[in-house]
Amino acid sequence: MNFVAVDVETANADYSSICQIGVAEFENGHLINKWSSLINPDDYFDPFNTSIHGIKESDVQKSPTFDQIYSELQNRLSNKITVHHMPFDRVAISRACEKYGLTVLTPKWLDSAKVARRTWEEFAYRGFGLANIAEHLRITFDHHDALEDAIVAGKIIQEACKLKSVELADWFDRISKPINPIYSGQKLEGNPEGAFYGENIVFTGTLFMTRGEAAKLAAGVGCNVTNSVTKETTLLVVGTQDTNRLAGYEKSSKHRKVEELIKKGFYIKILSEKDFKKMIEY
Repeated sequence: MNFVAVDVETANADYSSICQIGVAEFENGHLINKWSSLINPDDYFDPFNTSIHGIKESDVQKSPTFDQIYSELQNRLSNKITVHHMPFDRVAISRACEKYGLTVLTPKWLDSAKVARRTWEEFAYRGFGLANIAEHLRITFDHHDALEDAIVAGKIIQEACKLKSVELADWFDRISKPINPIYSGQKLEGNPEGAFYGENIVFTGTLFMTRGEAAKLAAGVGCNVTNSVTKETTLLVVGTQDTNRLAGYEKSSKHRKVEELIKKGFYIKILSEKDFKKMIEY
């Protein structure tokens, strides 16, 4: 059972702004190699992101940019099964490649969240974030450190293979099928077989697509679409902000409310419209 696992942290809501990357290599059930690097994202650091992962602009001033570590990353991922937890890390790497005009890396991606949803019944439709699954498996780690998160994603795959007594390669076929085989596959509002079933999504700002189009796309991949930010919100998609409507603030009221909820311990992802569109492609 040989594979690598990858995770990234970003400087701001734009997923191309990678500021740390970690890669863990597993061979025959053992962690055999670890590599991580701080990255200069050529972008600004949102204080909110820094509050999550602790990485500041001053920490990366002498660090390589993504294009400078691209060859290293390519050597570590190419032609290998590459594990990531949820689409965000995969999207971030693709977006960073596009940002620097580099060929998008195309290893054989395997989403450990999809594997977990088909392994543990309690995570089938909710609570399948990395920290929740790690707690369930009694894995201790420093969350939001890219290397630590990558190692946990790899351990989730190992545990799933043991529990289900299946080979790593078998998961590619399994995750292409419904979580519940009885389900007909028909797309519904909040499609329960969607990769993001159980996520509650809110849009803010001006989008290039209409809100109706965005809502339809989100529902098709399993998201519940709401107009207001609540404690149940798990995803916030941020479009262009009209400064004339922000009453002197830099961010919309929805954006600010989400940041306040995260500070209180609620797990909510903030992403751009471009990242949202890229995310639902996988």
